[in-house]
Amino acid sequence: MKVALQGISPAQVAWSRLVLGALTLGLFVLLRREVLPRRLRVWMHMTVLAISFCVVPFLLFSWAQQHVTSGLASIYNATTPIMTAVMAWLVFRVERLRAAQIAGILVGIGGVMVIIAPWRGLDPSQSLVAQLAILGATACYGFSLAYMRRFVSDTGMTALVFSFLNIGIAAVIMVLLTPVIALTPVVLDGWIVGSLLLLGCLGTGVAYIWNQNVLRAWGPTRASTVTYITPIVGVLLGILVLGEHISWNEPVGAVLVFLGILLAQDRLRRGARAARTARRADAAASALRGEKV
Repeated sequence: MKVALQGISPAQVAWSRLVLGALTLGLFVLLRREVLPRRLRVWMHMTVLAISFCVVPFLLFSWAQQHVTSGLASIYNATTPIMTAVMAWLVFRVERLRAAQIAGILVGIGGVMVIIAPWRGLDPSQSLVAQLAILGATACYGFSLAYMRRFVSDTGMTALVFSFLNIGIAAVIMVLLTPVIALTPVVLDGWIVGSLLLLGCLGTGVAYIWNQNVLRAWGPTRASTVTYITPIVGVLLGILVLGEHISWNEPVGAVLVFLGILLAQDRLRRGARAARTARRADAAASALRGEKV
């Protein structure tokens, strides 16, 4: 996104990644001879997800990337599990949170505040507005993931069909909006075209199939561990490829966000329980060996 924005507008970045992603996924659907759902209810739910999971957050991320580093954007992207927990708890009522999980949400919010660094002064600059826009995008992701769990978890669609409908409907919406948001001059070179192809065909196409397959095989909790990798990759590539710089408060805030995720997903308690179970199993095995001796 950061490279592509050097020659095209934020709306054109979102437009390109969705159209290229839809074409890539559509090709896979044709090759696999997948069957699309026929129920109108499924198409209506997928249209909601196309808007909340693709159109709106993609536009927000693309616009914000003009004013923040790609590393910082990837750190904020890690707040998605916290947003998901909030949406699943407050909006859709599909989860009941314990006190420790609520504390995790508050810790994650504290991490976001450390990243924003209010002690530097909160003038309404483009950088602050851009950071809030990215948080708005992750809130859309959180809403969408909770919405998936509530309304489309039992539709019977394969991961490929689900991804194709999600990206494809969003691409149709963007094409319809072309006269309003995407008819502006462009300046293309090899780097920009290559970035768009990678972002669209791979990052918005193939990666969405992988994500859905992992989500179904591992479940949402274990699949969300990708959250811990994204900021590391984003920050490193931003520094090594784009020459970006990082402030001390950004990794510190990221650590707090990660701690908040662990608490919000109840991972610490489950990890402690698993460790106790393992110790009891080891003790029982040792006792059994002693009896045999």
